[in-house]
Amino acid sequence: MSGALPREQRVDAIRAALVAALSPQSLDVVDDSHRHAGHAGAQDGRGHFNVDIVSAAFVGLNSIARHRAVYAALGEMMTTDIHALAIKARAPGEGA
Repeated sequence: MSGALPREQRVDAIRAALVAALSPQSLDVVDDSHRHAGHAGAQDGRGHFNVDIVSAAFVGLNSIARHRAVYAALGEMMTTDIHALAIKARAPGEGA
């Protein structure tokens, strides 16, 4: 797949993009691709990831706007490296 990163670099690349764009207070990125082996979306080499992020950038934004901010931060990786992305995005002080 053109532009795709090696699998072992994806979590770090996702983390770096989110840190650069959203300056999170807390960030956890988990590659769950192994749990989707054999899934049609995994056949093209893209991965399944979970992101749990707390950022002041989310203050005053609804859930859809927060997800859009994450997608924008990840840019082209959304088409080259990521098949599925579960996002938990919160502003500081919001419950887990």
